[in-house]
Amino acid sequence: MGRQAALALYVVAMVVVVIGVDVLIFRHHFWPRLLVNVGIVLVFEAFYLRFLKAS
Repeated sequence: MGRQAALALYVVAMVVVVIGVDVLIFRHHFWPRLLVNVGIVLVFEAFYLRFLKAS
């Protein structure tokens, strides 16, 4: 259960970062916001695959 809780916390952190960037920086810019959101998700995924995923 601990691993699932850590993964859930990781996903919540990603969502908070995406929403925070949306609200603070890219509120009225659709395409830049979409590109930055995709980039943030890719960075979180790369970090997860590199450091957190159990082999």
